Amino acid sequence: MTTHRISLAELERGTPFEQRHIGPDAGAQAKMLAQVGFGSLDELTAAAVPEVIKSAEALQLPPARSEAEVLAELRALADRNQVLPSMIGLGYYGTFTPPVILRNVLENPAWYTAYTPYQPEISQGRLEALLNFQTVVADLTGLDTAGSSLLDEATAAAEAMALSRRVGKVKEGVFLVDADCLPQTIAVIETRAEPTGVEVVVADLTDGIPDEIAERGVFGVLLQYPGASGAVRDPRPVIERAHELGAIVTVAADLLALTLLTSPGELGADIAVGSTQRFGVPMGFGGPHAGFMSVRAAHARSLPGRLVGVSVDADGDKAYRLALQTREQHIRREKATSNICTAQVLLAVMAGMYAVYHGPDGLAAIARRTHRYATVLAEGLRAGGVELVHDAFFDTLTARVPGKAADVVAAAREAGVNLRLTDADHVGIACDETTGRAQLAAVWSAFGVDGGDGSGIDELDAATADALPTELLRSDTYLTHPVFHQYRSETAMLRYLRRLADRDYALDRGMIPLGSCTMKLNATTEMEPVTWPEFGALHPFAPVEQAHGYLTLIRELEERLADVTGYDKVSLQPNAGSQGELSGLLAVRAYHRANGEPQRTVCLIPSSAHGTNAASAVMAGMKVVVVKTGEDGEVDAADLRAKIEQHGEQLAVLMVTYPSTHGVFEEHITEICAAVHDAGGQVYVDGANLNALVGLAEPGRFGGDVSHLNLHKTFCIPHGGGGPGVGPVAVREHLAPYLPNHPLQPAAGPATGVGPVSAAPWGSAGILPISWAYIRLMGAEGLRRATQAAVLGANYIAKRLEPHYQVLYTGPGGLVAHECVVDLRPLTKATGVTVDDVAKRLIDYGFHAPTMSFPVAGTLMIEPTESEDLAELDRFCEAMIAIRAEIDKVGSGEWAKDDNPLRNAPHTAATLSGSWDHPYTREEAVFPAGASADKYWPPVRRVDGAFGDRNLVCSCPPMESYES
Repeated sequence: MTTHRISLAELERGTPFEQRHIGPDAGAQAKMLAQVGFGSLDELTAAAVPEVIKSAEALQLPPARSEAEVLAELRALADRNQVLPSMIGLGYYGTFTPPVILRNVLENPAWYTAYTPYQPEISQGRLEALLNFQTVVADLTGLDTAGSSLLDEATAAAEAMALSRRVGKVKEGVFLVDADCLPQTIAVIETRAEPTGVEVVVADLTDGIPDEIAERGVFGVLLQYPGASGAVRDPRPVIERAHELGAIVTVAADLLALTLLTSPGELGADIAVGSTQRFGVPMGFGGPHAGFMSVRAAHARSLPGRLVGVSVDADGDKAYRLALQTREQHIRREKATSNICTAQVLLAVMAGMYAVYHGPDGLAAIARRTHRYATVLAEGLRAGGVELVHDAFFDTLTARVPGKAADVVAAAREAGVNLRLTDADHVGIACDETTGRAQLAAVWSAFGVDGGDGSGIDELDAATADALPTELLRSDTYLTHPVFHQYRSETAMLRYLRRLADRDYALDRGMIPLGSCTMKLNATTEMEPVTWPEFGALHPFAPVEQAHGYLTLIRELEERLADVTGYDKVSLQPNAGSQGELSGLLAVRAYHRANGEPQRTVCLIPSSAHGTNAASAVMAGMKVVVVKTGEDGEVDAADLRAKIEQHGEQLAVLMVTYPSTHGVFEEHITEICAAVHDAGGQVYVDGANLNALVGLAEPGRFGGDVSHLNLHKTFCIPHGGGGPGVGPVAVREHLAPYLPNHPLQPAAGPATGVGPVSAAPWGSAGILPISWAYIRLMGAEGLRRATQAAVLGANYIAKRLEPHYQVLYTGPGGLVAHECVVDLRPLTKATGVTVDDVAKRLIDYGFHAPTMSFPVAGTLMIEPTESEDLAELDRFCEAMIAIRAEIDKVGSGEWAKDDNPLRNAPHTAATLSGSWDHPYTREEAVFPAGASADKYWPPVRRVDGAFGDRNLVCSCPPMESYES
């Protein structure tokens, strides 16, 4: 008997990561291909993908490496970052993430692989966690209603500007910004204001609103509390004057400071915004972090982004759901109040849990400790002859050292601490939760004052009074709900987190077949480096020489994404797909203006497009013109040509999703692009469906001028229950001068750029190692085969379901792209069973529903992704086929239209107890696919969304509190 000798090199390589990532193995792929009618993946994609878009050559990426090798590479990059205690401030602070939260939320796939809670019955855990977050924000800011997170503080402030204009009485005038606001916030506001015609005025409001500005009219005012300089001033005089002028007042506030300081709501503010980063969320070189916004009750129904509300289920029991603006962009499109789609849910959960774990007393103690360190530091500087600009402060000092600021900052760096170089004469110094005695000694040493050895700190502490103004000390209570008092021990907190996770359905339980959302494997190897301190603990404004590893990773990821897409330049700054859209459209706008064609403002958008496309276009100062979609799901070429001819010299850009939102490869995409280019316009290819293209076709080569990419879809950054996301923008060379840049980091973008769209120079840099690792693990061939497997999976499902449901759109040969749309409208007309009924019934079968009623009402859009194996694909298909048989029972009259397992779905464990008077059995209700010891039990029955919208409750107190 002879055996095949395996070489040492083969043994060292081990199992390729590609085989871990792609679900169906070779045998399973052969079965699937036979079902679809092809002999190989290459044959399938040759038939499915139009010849005119196919890439002529393979991707130029480094060869795939093993998981161990990639982790070693990432470790080497991490080691090139120098993490010093950063006392820079400006909205970013050191914080301790409680290990129970780090391990059981950030590192737990039950939390990070969940999808946005559009199916509330299987999202009750994360919805409760978000309600906690909203309560923290509402309580600490002293305002009635808070949303469930925005992207960062700067974009939250920009959203507040738009909200002020929308709800305020003054429709003209300027948006007035105090000069002591964070510089990145001011810059993002200016970026967002210019395309929409808003004039931003930055002024020193220490002594009030200048008369010459008041005379021009003011629709909104933004104040920072405490200021970027650290100053704590009483904002009430400015707020009162602003209200006399009819302006809406926004206060950008520090939540930790608000545990000690009077809340913005009590001070008179209408809106509060900020970041929850210092509530246990690592700095991550700038993100991701959960921004926040809270408002007075009168403005609650105008809040941008997501809002979690309390409602009831079919039994009248309390249940949570997303309220009001759940998918506003898909409903209101160009009339949407915001383009916010991706939020920062995973980080909002962490921040909310930080408050749950510490409670109000613990948070106040952290704030007092932080403040004491700042006061002792200040007293030591004063004793050494250093002049401090402000006497009242919370955690940040500004020292005046004429002509010596750079020397002091350099000396501090030598001593192991980063300070902020404000200008040639001033140094900023911020304390935080992690500040210790060694940092104080290093700062004193850098300023050349006595105490550089750390001696005398206790004496200074005993002799130094607090530096918070007495008239601004907080006197009311906050975080009174029991949830902020019950989980002090780690055991209690651990069980609370587990209990909430068990109420949810995430990828760790099973398939989430959402069309256009690409819920694929988020590999542990990709996730692991995110929590390394060398990536997590770096301040975004730290000196670039301390971030060599990060900058190398960023440059390599930009280059590899450019190669994958066929574009020339990529910016990673946009921290959501919607912000990538906005960035791309701003680049197009700037390009036309640079060419002397400012009249080009018309944006053509197919009727099937993602709703954020239209919302982003309006925010970029463009006029949306809708192009019809044909019955085959493709853009109506005749209508497109008519619109191009009609708008001629005004045409700015066509936004088109490819493959189309209907899940087909449009045959005429190159002709469409050429027609737009011939008319002087640009082509924006929405990258939402890039998972069907990677390795097969490149948008930048088949006609696109600009695309945004969703790293939280195609490139494996997890959805985290609704975020974080990263939405890089990729452009051809002629648009590269107009990419985002950043005022505090010249290396982050071109000097000719449109300004920043995110608070941090490279957006959510802390999660970029995930996508870098994915590309490095897969290599060019692995990425190509992943795309082919995704297309195979979608076509396999379409073929299996075709005898039972109508597949709405197909391309040549009856093939789809990476997703398929199943039409339930004929069945609804015949039987009364709705798309909602099918979606909720899938929960009883152990599945998250596909995307409902988008892009066509009454349909399900199904995307299996390449990561689901054949057994899971078959389990889903069998569930859908069984549900079709149940629909037939309703249609035949065997089950009543108003009393059947579809209409009553989902069924909870509680429905098994007590009386049973339904025409179907308990077993049919809860075990429709046969008994299973691993069954997922939804915690609530179908949620009544209308009740929740009529009775808007968005914080923790129980429903009984609102019965009156």
